[in-house]
Amino acid sequence: MEEGTITRPLSSQAPRPVVALVAHDGRKEEMREWAAYNEGTLSRCTLWATRTTGRTLEASLKVPVNLLLSGPLGGDAQLGSLIAEGRVDVVVFFWDPLTSQPHDVDVKALLRLAVLYDVPIACNRSSADYLISSPLFPVPEQYRDARRTKNLRAID
Repeated sequence: MEEGTITRPLSSQAPRPVVALVAHDGRKEEMREWAAYNEGTLSRCTLWATRTTGRTLEASLKVPVNLLLSGPLGGDAQLGSLIAEGRVDVVVFFWDPLTSQPHDVDVKALLRLAVLYDVPIACNRSSADYLISSPLFPVPEQYRDARRTKNLRAID
C-alpha cells in the first residue's frame, strides 16, 4: 500500500480489533519488543502505525502493518482522523515524556481525540498488556457501536 494512504474499510465492517501503534524514537525498541511478545494476539488484529514505528515493526514481525505518514509529517493527524471516524478500537502510543517533541501539538491532539472519542489508549507496556489481555479486546463491535452512537448524539 502507498505510504500515507488510508484505504481500509470502516472498522465496523472489520471482524478484527483495529489497533494503532505509535512510538517516539526513544521508545521504538520497547514497542518492537512488546509487539514481538504479543505477535500472536496482534496477528488477529488490523494494525495501523505511523511510518517509522511501522517500519520498525515490519522488520521484526510477520504481521502486516498499514503505514501512515511519519508522525511529524502528518501521521499523528492521520491517526487522529481515523479515531474521529470511529475506525480505531485501541491506541498503543509509547510516548517519551522526557523528550521534547517538535510536533508536540499533534501528539497532544492525538491523545485528546482518543479520550474524546472514548478509545482506550495505552502509553506504556503495562497498560498495553492490560488492554490486549482483556476479555473485551477481541470483541470490539459493541464498543464501536456505543462510541458511534455517543458521538452522533454529541453532534446533534
